[in-house]
Amino acid sequence: MRKLCPNFDREDGLDTVLEVPIPEEMFPSTNNKWTHFKSWLKLNPLRSPITLSSSLRNSQIQLLLGVIGAPLIPLPIPSHHNISKSVIQHPIDSSMAKYIIHQYIAAAGGDHALNSIDSMYAIGKVKMVASQFTAGKEFLGNKQKGKKHSGEVGGFVLWSKKPDLWCLELVVSCFKISAGSDGKVAWRQTPWHSSHASRGPPRPLRRSLQGLDPRLIANLFTNSIFIGERTVNGEDCFALNLEADPTTLEARSSSNIEIIQHTVQGYFSQRSGLLVHLVDSYLLKLKHSKNDSIVWETTMESTIQEYRPVDGVNVAHSGKTFVSLFKNGETTDKHSKTCLEEVWSIEEVDFNIKGLTMDCFLPPSDLNKEDDSSFPSTLPKWIKSATKPRNKHSKTKVVALDEYL
Repeated sequence: MRKLCPNFDREDGLDTVLEVPIPEEMFPSTNNKWTHFKSWLKLNPLRSPITLSSSLRNSQIQLLLGVIGAPLIPLPIPSHHNISKSVIQHPIDSSMAKYIIHQYIAAAGGDHALNSIDSMYAIGKVKMVASQFTAGKEFLGNKQKGKKHSGEVGGFVLWSKKPDLWCLELVVSCFKISAGSDGKVAWRQTPWHSSHASRGPPRPLRRSLQGLDPRLIANLFTNSIFIGERTVNGEDCFALNLEADPTTLEARSSSNIEIIQHTVQGYFSQRSGLLVHLVDSYLLKLKHSKNDSIVWETTMESTIQEYRPVDGVNVAHSGKTFVSLFKNGETTDKHSKTCLEEVWSIEEVDFNIKGLTMDCFLPPSDLNKEDDSSFPSTLPKWIKSATKPRNKHSKTKVVALDEYL
C-alpha cells in the first residue's frame, strides 16, 4: 500500500501524504507513466467527459460502493453491553449461544485483552466486481461485450473509538466515499450524493464485524439464539441467529419504504472458536403507488480468514464478501438479480491510538438528516431498465439502498 505520492508540481518538493493509502496496482509501473497517473489523481469522474463505456463503468462503481462500501449492521449495539457469565438462566437456544460467545471471547484473546482496547485503526485493500445480472428470464452478464473486466481496486482506512465512534474512508478507482458515526448519528458522503444520515439510530459498520473488532462481534451475538450446526467451506461451525426487532425496523423505514426483516447469522468454528462466516440479509418493500410495490431482498455473505494475533487479540486479515440483490416484482419480467463481489485484505491494524479525539469523528457540516432521495441518475442501464414500472401512470422511483443498509 502506498501512503505517499510524488509532488507533481515541484520535482524537489516533498512527497504528498495520501489521505487513504492506495494499493500498488493503482500506481504506474514505470516512471514515464507518472504523467498519466497525475491526470488520474486530478480527475473528477463525475465532471469528466462522458462516453458510453466510462458512464457504464462509473455507474457500476457507484453501485459497488453504495452496496458493499459501507453497509451497517441491523441494530445498534451499546458499547457497555455486558455478556452474562451465567448461561443456565436462559432458554436452551439462548444458553447455547451465550456459551459459544464465551468460547469466542477466549479464542479472540480473552476478556482482559478485549476490554483493554479503547480505539483502533485498520488499513486495507479491496477489489470489487459486479459479477452477474439477470432481468426477468434474460441473463445480461456483467461486462461489456468482448471485454474482460477484472474488477475495481482500492484501499480504505478505518478508525474507531469507544463509545460508538467510527470513521471510514474508502477509495476505489477515481471515487471516494466517507462514512462515520459520532455516537448520535451515522452518516455517509459520496461524490454523487450529498452528505446524508442513515435512518434510525446510529449503528456500527458491518466491515468491523468481519473479524476486525472482536468485542463488537461478541456484543452483537450475545442476545442471539443457537440454530444448529453447519458446515461452511469445509469447516464445522456453530450457527447463531439474530433478528432486528420491529421497533428498530420501523425507525429505519420511511413513508414509501418499509424494511420488513433484517437478520444476521454468525458461524463460529468448532475447531478454533472464531467467527469464520457472516450472513446479513434483509427484505425491503418499495411502494410505487397504493396498488404497486416491489420487494428487494439483499443478502451479504462474508468468508472471514487469516486470523493473526495483534497485541494479544486475534484479528482477521483477509476475506471475501458476496452480495446478491434480488428485485421481486408483480410479474416475472419485473424480477431482476444482481451479484456483487469483494475481496479484501488488511495491511495494517493497531489498537489504542494516541491523540484520537472526538473531533476525528464529526459529521460533515452539510449533513442532511432528513434525506430521502432516490438512486443517482447514473445507475447502470440494466438496473434502470429492470426497475422501470411498466405502468405509464406510475412513477419511476428506485430505492436508495445505501440509506437503508
